[in-house]
Amino acid sequence: MLLGILGSGSGSNMQAILDAIDAGTLDARIALVLSDNPQAFILERARRRGIDTGIIDCRGFRTKFPEEAQQETAERLLAAGVDLVCLAGFLRLVKRPLLDAFPQRILNIHPALLPAFPGLEAWKQALDAGVPETGATVHFVDEGMDTGPVILQQRVPVLPGDTAESLHARIQIAEHRLYPEAIARVAAGPAHGGA
Repeated sequence: MLLGILGSGSGSNMQAILDAIDAGTLDARIALVLSDNPQAFILERARRRGIDTGIIDCRGFRTKFPEEAQQETAERLLAAGVDLVCLAGFLRLVKRPLLDAFPQRILNIHPALLPAFPGLEAWKQALDAGVPETGATVHFVDEGMDTGPVILQQRVPVLPGDTAESLHARIQIAEHRLYPEAIARVAAGPAHGGA
């Protein structure tokens, strides 16, 4: 299975996917990594592994993902032969035409037990709400904000004395285990909970 990765930050979830591929627990290859942030470390991680990279031109918008940019992104992913698109810390809302190019083939990982705490900084939302646990969710991307069908979830307890940083760090450990497993499940097809 050929994967395309969209990311805006350090790429720790992409690294977890690469580690699973290296360990033989995920039968896939990353074909292309695209970022809306030219300085994102995810691009450097990919280059070090000899993976093709590119920049997504969002026309100067800080948070919006313009339709033209989505069309260009879809074309680049399709040209690279990508089967499945994985959002790894990608901070823009994916809509059409990218969703049309990869129907039920775009995954996202979110640092909460969806449907609770969608959107940014979900670990801070969980702390502020005083919940006893939160976690990580891998889900299919649809037109909403973290509203697509759930593939896998993992619970993470909120401990006494947790700070936003300590809770986020434990959620990331869960994410790094969960994402490769979810990708493998989707690759295996509907009988295994995939698309």
